[in-house]
Amino acid sequence: MTDMTTEIRPALDDQQQAARAWFESLRDRICAEFEAIEREAGSDASFDYLSWWRESDGQSEGPIEQGGGGGGTRGVMKGKVFEKVGVNVSTVGGAFAPEFARTINGAEDNPAFFATGISLVAHMANPHVPAVHMNTRFLVTTKRWFGGGADLNPPMPYEEDKADFHGAFKAACDAHGADYYDRFSKWADDYFYIPHRQVHRGVGGIFYDHLECADDSAFDANFAFTRAVGEAFLDIFPRIVRRRMGLPWTPAEEAHLLEWRSRYVEFNLVYDRGTLFGLKTGGNIDAILMSLPPRVTWG
Repeated sequence: MTDMTTEIRPALDDQQQAARAWFESLRDRICAEFEAIEREAGSDASFDYLSWWRESDGQSEGPIEQGGGGGGTRGVMKGKVFEKVGVNVSTVGGAFAPEFARTINGAEDNPAFFATGISLVAHMANPHVPAVHMNTRFLVTTKRWFGGGADLNPPMPYEEDKADFHGAFKAACDAHGADYYDRFSKWADDYFYIPHRQVHRGVGGIFYDHLECADDSAFDANFAFTRAVGEAFLDIFPRIVRRRMGLPWTPAEEAHLLEWRSRYVEFNLVYDRGTLFGLKTGGNIDAILMSLPPRVTWG
């Protein structure tokens, strides 16, 4: 196997820097909007941020630019509307373990990798307000690609919310690929499914992966689409939250919310690829598991 000490480049190239900057700026805007919603509800809740560094493969702690394994920032807020929301960004690099490398696009013969992205999960206090997940990322092995998506997870589904959520992402898809929405919404339906329960974990959205960037033109196109996905989320989800967050709920509806959350936990711990990727690449455990809800029951 190739000696990876000469394969992992400490500096970020222009594409890596551009992707990282976008994910961090999107995080800032999303967190500001979620805090604004808390203010509207009479809450002073705000995000608590914790930075972490990756340490593995013999690399030191610190930024990739300084030869370290990189790291990220975990942001968590617990408020009146958002019972628990996590918004994480990370930029890491290193080498996959040989067995895991064989499962990653472009890493079969050379396990060096770079990854930067944003990951968000929101669990809401009001059963009428849907939980949500959003993630977009840029990965580099011997290949380069974007992936990500978003899906809506309502304990009490409203057709209007589902239609608006899908409509926002369909508009983003249609602007960048005539077949994107059909492909990526089906991919979400297939991916966000719990086989042992034989149910979907929510009402879908979009999911995409391996939008490869073989040249600058492909990078520009796929990066533009990934930014459009982030903008679509920032536009539609706060609107849905504001639409539902003032509705009253009953103890029975709250009990339903807590049991419904168990399906989300089961999916994330058993099937979610992002959870596995974080655990296999020396990520921060608390950041990886921030997707788990603060309260949950199993019936």
